[in-house]
Amino acid sequence: MRITVLTGAGISAESGLATFRASDGLWERHRIKDVATPEAFARDPELVHRFYNARRSKVAAARPNAAHLALARLARHHDLTLVKQNVDDLHDRAGSPEVIHMHGSIGGALCAACGHRWPAPAVMAVNDPCPRCAARVSRPDIVWFGEMPYHMERIWAALDQADLFAAIGTSGNVYPAAGFVQHAARRGAECIEMNLEASLNARDFDRQILGPATGTVPQWVEALIDSG
Repeated sequence: MRITVLTGAGISAESGLATFRASDGLWERHRIKDVATPEAFARDPELVHRFYNARRSKVAAARPNAAHLALARLARHHDLTLVKQNVDDLHDRAGSPEVIHMHGSIGGALCAACGHRWPAPAVMAVNDPCPRCAARVSRPDIVWFGEMPYHMERIWAALDQADLFAAIGTSGNVYPAAGFVQHAARRGAECIEMNLEASLNARDFDRQILGPATGTVPQWVEALIDSG
């Protein structure tokens, strides 16, 4: 069976990482437009770096939970494509062999001048030089609002071939990821949502499994493995 799974910030919430709440426009007490857009970085790069330095520290202290570990196990039994919206590395640390980071990674740095990428230090600063071109416009390797997500061709191809599509811990209000379920359904995949509560696009799924990811995801994975 070919399975494509999309995970959002909700899967890491039980590991202690905050989720983005669109209802109040705040993300860890900051306005999204002040820390997660190209315009914010151009206007106040020091603030943006402070915000992501703090997030990097929180991610480093977090640990994969039972949902991350269950998906890593699923990859050992089925043809799994794992796509993640959140920028932490918990899927990787849980042992998932190939994780598509469509919104980048908190552990990466990117040169805004030449596009070179390298592992981010624990603390990034405005004047950090690029290891390749020495330009001092280093930024987190994260896809901000208004930018194009990474690896889209690979993701669409996986959705085209999927027999089963599952969205876990996603809000259903951030595109293009919110449109993945419709694309997979048009190609004939069964579509399942796992969330604490129904998402904004819940009607597009064949069924919902509601509850904490650390409970629902391991149970779902066990059932898939047992069914062969």
